[in-house]
Amino acid sequence: MQPLQRGNIRLAATVMLVRDSYEGLQVYMIKRPGRGDFPDLHVFPGGKLEENDWNPDLCKGLSDEDASGFMGIESGGLRYWFCVARECFEECGVLLATTADGQFLTSDKRLELASKGRQELLAGTLDWAVFLESNDLVIMTDRLVYFSHWITPEAAPRRFDTRFFLAAMPEAQKALADTSETADDGQWIKPQSALNLYKEKEWLMIDPTLRSLEALVAFDSVEKAISGVRAAEHVIPWTKDLGRQGMQPRYS
Repeated sequence: MQPLQRGNIRLAATVMLVRDSYEGLQVYMIKRPGRGDFPDLHVFPGGKLEENDWNPDLCKGLSDEDASGFMGIESGGLRYWFCVARECFEECGVLLATTADGQFLTSDKRLELASKGRQELLAGTLDWAVFLESNDLVIMTDRLVYFSHWITPEAAPRRFDTRFFLAAMPEAQKALADTSETADDGQWIKPQSALNLYKEKEWLMIDPTLRSLEALVAFDSVEKAISGVRAAEHVIPWTKDLGRQGMQPRYS
């Protein structure tokens, strides 16, 4: 598998959590605090891959061979699905997991896990795989699809090799950002509205986020977005200019 870090570049993953609303497709975004990596930026939830982000048995319905093939790597692709689901739960309290037979947890059970398990995960006193196994959960790979690949340009002091994903917001769940990691509670917003806020200089965003939002504008529902991304309808042609911003060919 790929090393977690090569030089000053760290493997990472981020997720565009989407839901249907009366005004169309919305995506969940958070604002990074004015410190640390990429301060004050509006971004999607995500973070660095960790050593223990690996348990193929907890990613039902998707083999590592297929996951790696989507990314153009030899092995270890499922680590990204594992990481994205963990980061989504830690950063915004959304559990991208079901029982082994595909059922979502009851609201009471999910709230119980969110209130206790999430804090233990954030504190580093609970392992993600142990959390899933002890609650008979598996990651919902059928509603979590690979989207794109970006590497932070060389000029940045800290660089990330980041895989982007798209995920359908599970029914009856509520996103609540962890404010120790973000500057606000996050918000649901239409992709075009987020782009407008950037144009009006009210939000700061970097190129990977902007290009991802532009791709989402083409979809007016979660089902169309999931199926469209699975069919690679969202992929835009690679150019030298996009390459300078860090965009990688789909399979690289």
